[in-house]
Amino acid sequence: MVDVVRHARHISLPNVGVEGQQRLKASSVLIVGAGGLGSPVAMYLAAAGVGRIGLIDDDAVDISNLQRQILHATEDVGKAKVASARATLNSIDPGIKVETMQTRLHPGNAMELLEGWDIVVDGTDNLPTRYLIDDTCALLGLPWVYGSVFRFEGQVSLFNHEGGPCYRDLFPEPPPPEAVPSCAEAGVFGVLPGLVGTLQATEAIKVLLGLEASLSGALLLYDATSMTFTTLRFERDPKRPPVVDLAMVAAMQSEEAWCMPPQRKPVEPQEQKSAYAQQENMFKQISMAEVLERRADGWEPFILDVRSDNEHQEVRVEGFNLHIPHSHVLTVIEQLPKKTDILIHCKSGMRSQLAAIELIKAGWVADRLYNLEGGIMAWHAMAPEDIVS
Repeated sequence: MVDVVRHARHISLPNVGVEGQQRLKASSVLIVGAGGLGSPVAMYLAAAGVGRIGLIDDDAVDISNLQRQILHATEDVGKAKVASARATLNSIDPGIKVETMQTRLHPGNAMELLEGWDIVVDGTDNLPTRYLIDDTCALLGLPWVYGSVFRFEGQVSLFNHEGGPCYRDLFPEPPPPEAVPSCAEAGVFGVLPGLVGTLQATEAIKVLLGLEASLSGALLLYDATSMTFTTLRFERDPKRPPVVDLAMVAAMQSEEAWCMPPQRKPVEPQEQKSAYAQQENMFKQISMAEVLERRADGWEPFILDVRSDNEHQEVRVEGFNLHIPHSHVLTVIEQLPKKTDILIHCKSGMRSQLAAIELIKAGWVADRLYNLEGGIMAWHAMAPEDIVS
């Protein structure tokens, strides 16, 4: 039976009611990761009355987690995160079933662990696991809610929902693990996972209730510094090879190293100055709004498209200067202008970052390299008149 007193505010909603609350009680959600994103997701799903919640995490609570991982408290330091999380969720509602798996998700156990749930929520902070979740959900026919945080920026989307696009439609090619720093390396604004995780929980609850899934085929971008939200639309790629097994994602890393961050040499105090200088020499990030504003003032950058050949043939920016897939960018280095700003774009902004990094490694001046946030999808959203298909 539904606890009508506990969930009275839900039940009073015309598109929820007792029937909707019963659907939530009969539903199951698996959360991969009990950290910054998994914390608000799990707590709001428990508060909403989702009857069965699963948590996968092999880590222990560290004092540095408490800045953003609100599932845990100071007295939980040293405990397994899943154990701490279970206690917190049961304190919110002892009537829900919390299943914990103190393990790392990898290709060898993914099918077994994800099977049988209604929806999966990504609370991880590494790319291999996201591709693993995406491929596994595609094979099992499960929708999953994506979330990502980086410094002051967050992203949310819904994948594989009722035939909708998958993660691989948005990010077809994964970058090498060392190209994307972890939260520990890059830092994260403490409240940001709370906001992004709450948005993930919102979309998950809507799916369970049968409400409109507004983030299927849409990438929601949030910038905490400017307090702005931007939505980029994308579609399923009909030319993308279907997922038939986990072989493609398993090849990304060995099982022993699965989801482990790349080993880096610890930075000694005397090396901090050079490390900070290296960060200052990174390429510049630029939004489409900034591009339009600067172009209106006369800015004329060299436009470098680093998408695949097929993507470039389907749609492109009018007046672009050069196209080359990001993995071959160094083959055209002699064709790039030395004294002109270069605006690099791909589909959504990931591969263009890799291209910029390769150019910097080859000796290019970082101050002249601009990575377009959101890629051609952002361009199409804000300046569709510039797009040729």
